[in-house]
Amino acid sequence: MLQGTASDVGKSIVTTALCRLFLQDGYQPAPYKSQNMALNSYVTLDGKEIGRAQGVQAEACGLPATTDMNPILIKPIKDMHSQIVVHGVPKMQMSAMDYRNHFLPQAKTIVLDALDRLREQYDIVLMEGAGSPAEINLKDRDIVNMNLAGWADAPVLLISDIDRGGVFASLVGTLELLEPHERARVKGFIINKFRGDLALLQPGLDWLTERTGIPVLGVLPYIPELRIEAEDSVVLDELQYRRQKEKEIDIVVIRYPRISNFTDFDALGWEPDVVVRYVSTADELGEPDVIILPGTKDTISDLNFLRERGLDRAIQEQWQEREVQLVGICGGYQMLGERLFDPFAVESEIKEAEGLGLLPLVTTFAKEKRTVRVKGTAAKECPLRVVENKETELTIEAYEIHMGITESDESAGLRSEDYRPLFVLNTDTVETKETEDIREAREAKEAKEAKEAGSSAEEVNTRHFEGCGAADGKVWGTYLHGLFDNDEFRRAWLDGLRLEKGLSPIGETFQAAVYKTQEFDRVAEIVRNHLDLDQIYEIIGLRNKQMT
Repeated sequence: MLQGTASDVGKSIVTTALCRLFLQDGYQPAPYKSQNMALNSYVTLDGKEIGRAQGVQAEACGLPATTDMNPILIKPIKDMHSQIVVHGVPKMQMSAMDYRNHFLPQAKTIVLDALDRLREQYDIVLMEGAGSPAEINLKDRDIVNMNLAGWADAPVLLISDIDRGGVFASLVGTLELLEPHERARVKGFIINKFRGDLALLQPGLDWLTERTGIPVLGVLPYIPELRIEAEDSVVLDELQYRRQKEKEIDIVVIRYPRISNFTDFDALGWEPDVVVRYVSTADELGEPDVIILPGTKDTISDLNFLRERGLDRAIQEQWQEREVQLVGICGGYQMLGERLFDPFAVESEIKEAEGLGLLPLVTTFAKEKRTVRVKGTAAKECPLRVVENKETELTIEAYEIHMGITESDESAGLRSEDYRPLFVLNTDTVETKETEDIREAREAKEAKEAKEAGSSAEEVNTRHFEGCGAADGKVWGTYLHGLFDNDEFRRAWLDGLRLEKGLSPIGETFQAAVYKTQEFDRVAEIVRNHLDLDQIYEIIGLRNKQMT
């Protein structure tokens, strides 16, 4: 088990690297986090929702992600209230106190059953803790740190981040707050994000081992430009304030308080001609080429955030005066419409709100969530410059994860003939469970769109239009997460922006899937070179195959 002295010390990245490293060494590892709190989520192949970190770690293990890898996901909705997702399905909304008093007592069975199934299937299960094991106010009902390590009889490696300072105090202080039997489980320290001369640090490492009797298993260097998907939006703090080099295409992503699935834009940031900036105020907008409204766990509340900060006016001024392209993904797509309704208080207590009025759409939040992986093509009517001069259909793969049902707004002042669908999805490419209200609304919408497009009855059953954009392509939105991970679409869209700026297109630059695989290997190699793997293998009771 990998635990940390605090949040964001690098537990997820170290776990991911060890997943890859053990796979390289001939073992079949699997990741596990009993309880995760995150807004960045991952959709499994069977249409279930887990924390993004465990989905990424599964990829590093060469495995399809399952809900056993993260049986409980907590998605904050508002202060002290969260949506509780159990084995990939939203079950309830609870306050922090109700969760502690009424849910945690029954959670032990859920998390241990999932762990047992993983241990039966795989050689090594890498368990990731959450926050700190020394949160003494929470320890009596802990299901994610030391209690879990005890139930599983797992040795613990304790990780601390030297970049934030106080690394020796945090390690020793954490040990001091543990019970003797918990302290005995800690078999090694890992110090993360070191930027200096190791020789200068060595006296401190020697002191730490002498003081605690626990070895330092390694000091990992700070890795700049890390390209492994992050789960916690705290990583955006660094991106927001990092001095960005000027590049030919400037893309701004609005960072509202409940931003989710911001990893949608990682691949854009890897492009050689693109800079991606996350901003929270109108003053930070500058003069971008594109403004993206990303996903959010609470669309109406984050829409109010835009209005409170004057971002709604600033964004519309950029669109009207500079013809900036506006893009909405999931919750951002809903914001671009005319109206939003939340009759069952699914996301917030605000039952109705006016959207930005840039697309002729109305969204109603359903009681159940739609989580599904999809495949499709760019629609022939797609107003984006991604279908020009193409002899074959431009294909895409993505995933949906949303509570809202978005439909054309017949009462909108916008003329529907000025707007086009973006994609045609094949709904038979995945298996998914839909609730009756979502299914009926989807089928009615598909039938209407197919009739308008002159599709056959057979096409109605297997295909439906998705997304909406103005005929000039200057404002568009979609429910599709992971859209920009599609290499052909991403580069075609960016080259369309280049043409509008009078720049020559540059074509494909990299393959996102290959890039991710290479990054797993790169980070695993760094960890291999800086950790004492012989000691780690001894701690977990396996032999280091690389040494035989």
